[in-house]
Amino acid sequence: MTDTKEADMAGERLELTVDTVANGGWCVARHEGRVVFVRHALPGERVVAEVTEETTKFLRADAVEVLEPSPDRVTPPCPFAGPGRCGGCDWQHASLEAQRRLKADVVAEQFRRLASLDLKVVVEEVPGAENGLGWRTRVRFAVERDGTAGLRRHRSHDIEHVTECLIAHPAVEEVGAERLAWPGAAAVEVVAASGGDRAVIVEPVPRRRADIPDVDASVLLDEGRRGTRALRGRASLTERVGERDFRVTASGFWQVHPGAAATLLGAVLDLGRPEPGEWALDLYCGAGLFAAGLAEAVGPEGAVLGVESEPQAAQDARFNLRDLPQAQVERGRVEEALDRLRIERADLVVADPPRAGLGRAVVERVAGLQASRVVYVSCDPATLARDVAWFAGHGYRLEDLRAFDQYPMTHHVECVALLVRD
Repeated sequence: MTDTKEADMAGERLELTVDTVANGGWCVARHEGRVVFVRHALPGERVVAEVTEETTKFLRADAVEVLEPSPDRVTPPCPFAGPGRCGGCDWQHASLEAQRRLKADVVAEQFRRLASLDLKVVVEEVPGAENGLGWRTRVRFAVERDGTAGLRRHRSHDIEHVTECLIAHPAVEEVGAERLAWPGAAAVEVVAASGGDRAVIVEPVPRRRADIPDVDASVLLDEGRRGTRALRGRASLTERVGERDFRVTASGFWQVHPGAAATLLGAVLDLGRPEPGEWALDLYCGAGLFAAGLAEAVGPEGAVLGVESEPQAAQDARFNLRDLPQAQVERGRVEEALDRLRIERADLVVADPPRAGLGRAVVERVAGLQASRVVYVSCDPATLARDVAWFAGHGYRLEDLRAFDQYPMTHHVECVALLVRD
């Protein structure tokens, strides 16, 4: 079932006074007592908004005319940003300082609403994107039937044909995917690694052969359930953090901001304070970024266990930690792996789950380990706040929270929370 009703008001234009920011790149306004979630607006503005969707509970709309602008409003640097255009960016019409304040307000509101905590949140800049552009090292382009590539519009399958993406890293733009033809492809993903490697991953239309143009990158074919196969070049990339190199499968997960991996690793170690000889867990360890830092900190007299469910990521992590005998990696779901290995305690737990968060079952299992510190890395403040509230029920309190603007121009924000056991 859906809460979307017959679109009686879609297309109507409303004059609205915009109130607060909401999670997801929206601002909140009201029309005849009804909530309206408005994109392309800023708090305090008076706008003309065109309704894009009506549900039984609220309206969604785009601000198509600004009657009274906010002092934080700027001209979007990208010509493809705006109502009805590319959906990749949410806040190009706000200054970078305002974007960070808006994200801080969202994080604080989620913690008030879901965890009953009143926090002062500051969103920190991540090095590597001084003007908020040129940072995204992984970009996925949708492809039309005629082979032309572009980016999806907001909440739509329609494609905005762009000549360049301003938030894409220069090494991604050098491939020129949006200016090439991709007959037979459903999507094309371009990845540029910090070690200098580059890959293009092509997802073919079912039962069609993709005609892949000549590009300066490794070329991989996404074969769905059968995995990803290298057609040219290597199937893995090298990511460099400090003095350590990490092998990462091209189709796998790695932070997309060039400064994010080092920034998050530093925050995890600063908040978690791993000590020599300690027993630490790295849950949802991916390619082993945090596990490597933890292993170096606890030393040969300590131990680190990484847990990762994705087979190729677990294989990459084992390869990346091969010089650290105090670290090992177990493949499997977190609860299943901890139970199978009979892990009943830990000194420190680091968790970096997907957007859905840990969930109640994993929170209970982690809390049962009685670790003195839990460091929780999250890309969704709502699921983070929810899980922090569940940890509170098991005797853990939030001692510190840091937030990072590693997705400039979008509504996304990364948080690192420290929970300590009372």
